[in-house]
Amino acid sequence: MILTGREAAAMIDISAVRTHHGYSDIEEVVALAKKYRFINVHVLPCWVKETAEMLKGVDGVYVGSPVGFPAGAATTLTKIVEAEQLLRDGVEEMDIVMNIGKFKSGERQYVLNELREIIGMTDKKVKTKVIIETRALSDDEVLRACDLVMESGADFVKTGTGWIPGTLDLAQVQQIKEHCGNVIKLKVAGGVRTREDFIALAEMGVERVGINVASAIEIVDALNRMPYESKTLLIS
Repeated sequence: MILTGREAAAMIDISAVRTHHGYSDIEEVVALAKKYRFINVHVLPCWVKETAEMLKGVDGVYVGSPVGFPAGAATTLTKIVEAEQLLRDGVEEMDIVMNIGKFKSGERQYVLNELREIIGMTDKKVKTKVIIETRALSDDEVLRACDLVMESGADFVKTGTGWIPGTLDLAQVQQIKEHCGNVIKLKVAGGVRTREDFIALAEMGVERVGINVASAIEIVDALNRMPYESKTLLIS
């Protein structure tokens, strides 16, 4: 396998989901997604309609938005209403924050029912990713959370929101990938900063990576600069 910059971009979600991000920030990330062909532009719910309009007619670049972001602690009804609005506004991928507090309190069925209800609303017309926030969980809880997400019918397990500080834990990613196998896809978000990080994840079989815009551009540009021989050595 040879990993080119374009192939990497087709695995990368970029975003503008910080509190201060406004219309001009959305315009900027959309322009960069079009230029580099990043697969997903992830925005806060109030910007989905505008982002969908900006990406109208652009093949291979999708509009994403979170549900219950960033804490996952809204009521189920609140999350349902939010998801309904996202679907009306043209969202194509939803990243749903699992209720971490309920999960850690042993209320597994509550969390599973909530996820199934939200995911069921989509009729599989949009991709769904469930954020388990690994940095808030023990190693055992991470794997149990993965089991729950696999039961929910989601398309992806996603490692985190990127809002809890920490570094990329490649050993944990490998453990998740081995645990989930081919049952569900994996999105890694948080701490991915370099070409080497990205290549390591690609080698593990990670299907999607959430990266800040600056790092995403650096990674794609770095891969495009690599000579053919180096690419074949790094990705086999």
